[in-house]
Amino acid sequence: MDDLEERLWGLMEPYLAVEGVELDDLVVRGAGGARLVRIAVDAAGGVDVETIARLSQGLSRLLDEADVIPGAYTLEVGSPGLERDLRRPAHFEKARGREVTVTTRAEVDGAHRHRGVMEGVAPEGITLVVGEERRHIPFDQVAQARTVFRWEKPPKPGHKRG
Repeated sequence: MDDLEERLWGLMEPYLAVEGVELDDLVVRGAGGARLVRIAVDAAGGVDVETIARLSQGLSRLLDEADVIPGAYTLEVGSPGLERDLRRPAHFEKARGREVTVTTRAEVDGAHRHRGVMEGVAPEGITLVVGEERRHIPFDQVAQARTVFRWEKPPKPGHKRG
């Protein structure tokens, strides 16, 4: 996280906590007048569109008053979504027990791509269950990680599933 992202996190997190939501992720892209500030918020039971709209207005006012972003910017506020990037240790912890895909910088257990269930999160890395084996992946080897959402088709009328 760069200095601007750290300052924004410190500004927004207390505001969002008072609103009853968690600052889940914050990313600043671009430079100068073309900056994009993307915020992901979450709460027990999720967040609805009305809450996101209200938070977007409040965060916009907060950012304008604090004047921490030089020049113009675009603010996007949303929820993490069904398939979400895992960038911070807290994201990995939330994904415990869920199916994830992880791409590593170097081979880990003979592969760069790993798809399995997030079993454990430790300060040094994660443990995935891939098939019948456990793979320990250090955080410094994670190039990209995200949760996997499976769409389940409902059974056709008159057919039994399974």
